Amino acid sequence: MTKQNLYHLSHIDLDGYGCQYLTSNVFQDLHCYNANYGPEVKARLEEIVGQIERDKFINQELNPQILITDLNLSIKEGHYIEKESKRLGAELQLLDHHATGASAAERFEWYLLDTSKSATMITYDWLQELNDFDKDREFHNIVAAINAVDIWLDDHSLFEYGKVMLGMVSGAREINRVMFPEQDREFKLSLIEAGRERIDATSAPILLDDELHQIKKSFFRAVENNTKDNLVAFYVTKLLSKQRPRLEINYMGYKGIMGYNVGNTSIVGNTFLVENPDMDFYMDVNYRGGFSLRSNDKVDVSIMAAKIGNGGGHPNASGGKIKDYKDSFVYAQTRRFVQNYIHEMSVKD
Repeated sequence: MTKQNLYHLSHIDLDGYGCQYLTSNVFQDLHCYNANYGPEVKARLEEIVGQIERDKFINQELNPQILITDLNLSIKEGHYIEKESKRLGAELQLLDHHATGASAAERFEWYLLDTSKSATMITYDWLQELNDFDKDREFHNIVAAINAVDIWLDDHSLFEYGKVMLGMVSGAREINRVMFPEQDREFKLSLIEAGRERIDATSAPILLDDELHQIKKSFFRAVENNTKDNLVAFYVTKLLSKQRPRLEINYMGYKGIMGYNVGNTSIVGNTFLVENPDMDFYMDVNYRGGFSLRSNDKVDVSIMAAKIGNGGGHPNASGGKIKDYKDSFVYAQTRRFVQNYIHEMSVKD
């Protein structure tokens, strides 16, 4: 592996994670970020810039490189990241295949556009050229499968396998990527690795499809086996408990934590409260501002739901909706908004 610091932003589909799967097998000092199209791209670019600034403050000899894959930038976004890269002394490279980026590709020399291949294939070629990657062709077939399904080569021998992988990654929603981006990415890259391990088997698409449930369970299983829902709940609860300081919110002197679009509130919320008896409530907010509350006889969350969200329910299980909710791609911003909202609603007569 190379020791160069790579800051890698990629898309949130199979092709995008396929690019990061490859760089994770090349770069030792790798920092990954993911974005969907639209405003989230700029938010993640700003996140990368901020991280490089912090890293250079600690290590002035840092040699950063920014890689963007499977995302086409607007010309405005291109100017922003080019300017910031020069300021930070960072190399910049974009590898993409979307024709909508043609104008930006013509404008910037670091913008490589090839509409004939998937971004994963382009990244594979780039790594081979610069880092002499995959001499033994261990990754060739998995790259070919991703390429076949992403640009829809339905007559390719690995197309059906790519289809199974496409659904495998798009359906991997067990970990919220806004709250826990590193763990969500680790999960999805582990699925791609499981796909690579089975690609040469007899009836490989069927085998992968048949084994997918067990593949997922193996990622979440710590020691003892259980249902997948429970394994995911235990896994997420550990993340919530470990990261409590950045998740805590308060309501009228009661202490809780806020999950974002975690889901499965009954299992996750109650498991968290049992594991953290000093906490009074658990709140999960979705991207539309709806929320679920759980307590363990510490605070009547039906009253809380009515006061802050025109909601209600039971003393230990309630819900409602935040008025004029403002969503964000950054968890800290969402938590800050919700905390301020709870405070404002709590002090109203």
